[in-house]
Amino acid sequence: MSEYILGLDIGSTKIRAIIAKNDGIFTVLGVGGADTLGIKKGVITNIEQAAGSIKQAVKAAVKGAGRSYDKAIISISGSYAKSVKSRGVITMENEIGLDEIKRAMQVAEAQANVPSDSVILHVLPYDFRVDEQEHIEDPLGMSGTRLEVSTHIVIAPESSIKNLKKSVEMAGVKVDNIVLSGYASSISTLSKDEKELGVVLIDMGGATCDIVIHLGNSLRYNDVVMFGSNNVTNDLSRALHTPLPYAENIKITYNDLINQGNSEVELPALGDSESENHIISLEIISQVILARV
Repeated sequence: MSEYILGLDIGSTKIRAIIAKNDGIFTVLGVGGADTLGIKKGVITNIEQAAGSIKQAVKAAVKGAGRSYDKAIISISGSYAKSVKSRGVITMENEIGLDEIKRAMQVAEAQANVPSDSVILHVLPYDFRVDEQEHIEDPLGMSGTRLEVSTHIVIAPESSIKNLKKSVEMAGVKVDNIVLSGYASSISTLSKDEKELGVVLIDMGGATCDIVIHLGNSLRYNDVVMFGSNNVTNDLSRALHTPLPYAENIKITYNDLINQGNSEVELPALGDSESENHIISLEIISQVILARV
């Protein structure tokens, strides 16, 4: 039986929507996007404007898919999220099954030091211990009398999540689940070896960079840096004295600054006056970008 999924990636500069069919293999049916309004640094600042941008993105995806879907999985910026560590311990008589693992994780969740104004997004196990045997990746099917689990718990302010849900619901969509964008990115992009050996994933957006660390095939750390590609655009605009659209184009066109055919570019000056264009060397552009990143 086919399952249809609507996914929303809500960023500070762009909102993306995708409708896909899952019948064992994911098939993309429709995609849509919109410039973000009402969200700054990953946080809702105007619910009505944010809802309008979400609605526009969903409408485009629905048009491409030829069908509507009223429940969505939401990917949110790490600017919402923090994390805490917690352990859960249970005793048992039989071999370890899914119920025992679930109970241990529920104990870890209940004992976590979560602020009263926050909600839990993810409870992610990263280490198990059965009796005196440590560093067990998956205890399913093992025998023992004591099971301990160490968890990485992702939390977010309840008020921020409520505002996000309200924006999505105003766009005519119900929130089925909320996923940390850095965690979602790590699932889709990292190989098993990368996760096992240890890797830092940086998901750079327009206004923020989400950071997650995987080690031993488990997520161990998440954070956000209030810096994104828009900062590079602003730096170029100021340093080169050129309008933002031209600075954005320079950033995209010459982003690697390697093997460029021309050593200079011609740019219009800031202001309303019909000033003559000025010539800027790629070396200066490189210095501006590298000073930021």
